[in-house]
Amino acid sequence: MPSEPTDAEPNWVHYEPEEATLVAKTTFNEIDTVFEFELEDRDELGHVPGQFVQVFVPGVGEAPFSVSSSPTKDGPFELCIRKVGSVTTAIHEMEVGDTLGIRGPFGETCDIETFKGNDMLFVAGGIGLAPLRSMINFILYHRDWFRDVTVVYGCKDPTEILFPEEIERWQERDDIRFDITVDEVPEGVEWDDHVGVITTLLPGLKIDAPNTYTIVCGPPVMFQYVQEELDAKEIPHDHIYLSLERRMHCGVGLCGHCQINDLYVCQDGPVFNYEVIKDRPEALS
Repeated sequence: MPSEPTDAEPNWVHYEPEEATLVAKTTFNEIDTVFEFELEDRDELGHVPGQFVQVFVPGVGEAPFSVSSSPTKDGPFELCIRKVGSVTTAIHEMEVGDTLGIRGPFGETCDIETFKGNDMLFVAGGIGLAPLRSMINFILYHRDWFRDVTVVYGCKDPTEILFPEEIERWQERDDIRFDITVDEVPEGVEWDDHVGVITTLLPGLKIDAPNTYTIVCGPPVMFQYVQEELDAKEIPHDHIYLSLERRMHCGVGLCGHCQINDLYVCQDGPVFNYEVIKDRPEALS
């Protein structure tokens, strides 16, 4: 059985790129693919849910990506990468057997011990499901540690749904509630579930506010409207966590690209307690 991850950063964290081999890839649509990498020098990445790695493509550049697989998964780790620029395009063009460089894992996340014995609510928008998947699967692996588990997921249209086969398995389980919505349904695309922005799913949820912890990840424009709904549910601000994956560059707090006032997303996050950042205007913009 895989060991439970700890909050302490391992003393072997690599600040120089370590060779990793692509061992599998699963494509969801034209821009979103899951890549499974195996490290050359160690059997496990050693991450905790919410952490990220820096991916270095020789001759192209480097970019940060959250780890999508749970620490409870043995062997290779997974990154869900959206093709949006030169580095991501180069990764999408890789074939099984190709190699690149990995640094990490990096970043601070939330203390899972705090969540034990409570309800869990995940709110994922678009590509935001990728980093939350690590925590969701970790919690499902240790399902008896928690009370009710609810996942709310929204994306632009049915063609952009991530992890469709895994979502189907989650929907079939009787120990998790999974609600999904799409903003729109293109002509000719079949869809028989909810249509509307993600916030339309939240009012219908029955929430035990004092005993619920919420983790939110998605585009910044989503945060304000989700927070309004969470406030309406009276979930305490210190029970809300946000994954702020933006503007990270070096991963070690040197370049300043991800600075939010006195905080660095790559070092103090990327998972932040809402109580800590709610009065920092740059954090949610």
